Amino acid sequence: MRDYKLIREQLTGGMIPAVPVPRSADGSIHAQAHENYAEYMAAQRILGVALWVHTGRGLQLTRSEREYVLRCWRTRLKPEQAIVAGVGSLIDPSWPEDERIKRWSASSHAMAVDAMNWGADALLVFPPVIFRELASSERDQAIIDYHRSLADQGYPLILFYLYEEAGGIKYSPEVLKVLLELPQVIGIKMATLDSVMTMQDVSVILHNHFPDKLFFTGEDRMFGYSLMRGAKSALVGLGAAFPNIQADLIQAYSEGNYEKFMDLSARIDGFAEAAFVAPMDKYILRMLWCLVLAGVIPAEAAGELGGYEISQDEIDVLRQAISSNQLY
Repeated sequence: MRDYKLIREQLTGGMIPAVPVPRSADGSIHAQAHENYAEYMAAQRILGVALWVHTGRGLQLTRSEREYVLRCWRTRLKPEQAIVAGVGSLIDPSWPEDERIKRWSASSHAMAVDAMNWGADALLVFPPVIFRELASSERDQAIIDYHRSLADQGYPLILFYLYEEAGGIKYSPEVLKVLLELPQVIGIKMATLDSVMTMQDVSVILHNHFPDKLFFTGEDRMFGYSLMRGAKSALVGLGAAFPNIQADLIQAYSEGNYEKFMDLSARIDGFAEAAFVAPMDKYILRMLWCLVLAGVIPAEAAGELGGYEISQDEIDVLRQAISSNQLY
C-alpha cells in the first residue's frame, strides 16, 4: 500500500518542472544533451520533475523513448526528488468505432503500468478528451470511471484540469468533487491559461471541501496570483529552464515575505509574457532555446516534435527576457 500522504508531502512547497526532451534535427533524442539537462536540473532547487507530460510530448513518445527518458531522470535525480509521469493515450484513427474507448483505455493503463514499474512516484492524468463526444451525463460518468480505474490500481494520482483549446476537457464541479474524494488522488494541476474564473472556482472547492488535497499551479501566465489563490506547488513548463527563481517565489509567499514575492512575481510574469505567447504550443521550443541560452544544451539539440521553427528575432526576445528579469 502506497503512502499517499507521504507522496503529497514530498511534492508540497516547491517546483516540479515539466521538462522537454532535447532532439536532433532528424527527430531523434539527443542523448548527451538530455543527460546533461537531467544533471543540470537535479542540481536546481526542485522537488522533482514531470515527465511524459505535454512539455515532453509524452503522448507522442514511443514506448522505448518513454523508458529511456524516465530511467535517465531516475538515475540522475537525487533520492528525495520525485518523478511525476503523465498518463494517457492518443486516439488511433484506425481503431474500429465500437472499440475506440476500450483500446484507448487499455493504452492509457499500459502507460501507467510502465511509469510505475520504471520508477515514477505519481501519475498526472491527461484529460480524457476521447469522452468529449459523449452526451454530458454519460461523459461525466465516463470521466469518473476512467479515473477510478486508475485509482483502483493503487497509483498516486494528480488530476489535470487543462483548458479545452490545449487539449483539455471541462470537469464540472460535481465531477471534480467525486474525483477529489478518491484517496489515491493527492491533488490537482490547474492550467486554465486565461480563464481566471475557472481557476478561482476550483481553488474555492479545494479550500472549502478538500484542504488535504494539493493545488499544483500550472498557470504560467498567472503564476504568482495562483499562489495567492491557494497553490502550494508548481508543475509547469515555465520552470523547465530557470526553476530556482520560481522556487524562491513559492517560498517567499509561504513565508509571508511579500516584498520579495512581489519582486519575483513581476520578474517571472515578465519572462512568461515573452515565452508563453501565441502560438502557445510553441512554448516547448522556446523553453529548449532558453536552455541553449543558459548553456545547458547545444543549439543542435533544440529540436522537438511540434514542427515549429524559431527565428533569430524570437531568440533575441528570449535572451532579453532572461536578462532583464534576472532569471537564475
